[in-house]
Amino acid sequence: MARPLVPDELWEVVQPLLPRHRARPGKRGRPPVGDRACLTGIVFVLRSGIPWEMLPQEMGCGSGMTCWRRLRYWQRRGVWKKLLHALLQRVGQEEGIDWEHCCVDSQSFRAVFGGSSPAKTPRIGPKRAPNGTCSSMARAPRWPCASPPPTATSRWRR
Repeated sequence: MARPLVPDELWEVVQPLLPRHRARPGKRGRPPVGDRACLTGIVFVLRSGIPWEMLPQEMGCGSGMTCWRRLRYWQRRGVWKKLLHALLQRVGQEEGIDWEHCCVDSQSFRAVFGGSSPAKTPRIGPKRAPNGTCSSMARAPRWPCASPPPTATSRWRR
C-alpha cells in the first residue's frame, strides 16, 4: 500500500496553522471540503505536475479548482511562511541544525538592485556624435506623394 501524501506527523504541524472556516448562516450548498483532503490534493498536483483540472475525483480531494482556491487562500493568509518557520524550528529542535554552517542564497533574500557605484564611470567617446541615419536623409529629396498639395484653406485647418 502506498504511503499517504500527508502523513499524521505533518498534519499535526499544519493543522494549527490553517485558518478557521467561517460559518455562513443561511447559505446552502455543499459542505466545504476538509482541509486535510485539500492539502492532499495540493501536494498531489505539485508533486505530479498535472494540471489542476485533471485532479482525480477518486482521491476524495474535491475538484482541482477547490484545491487551487484553497492554496491561493492559504498563500494570502501566510500559511506557507508560518509552516516553513514551524518546520525549521521543529527540525532544529529535534535534529539540531548547525546554523553556523548554513548558506543563504538569492532565493531566500531579496537582492538589492541599483546600488551606488564606487565611482562615476568616465566617458569613452565624445559627448555628441552625428546621427548616421538622419544626416543622410537631410539631403535626400522628399518622396513624391499622391495626395494633392495643401491649399490655402487646408493650411488654416491644421
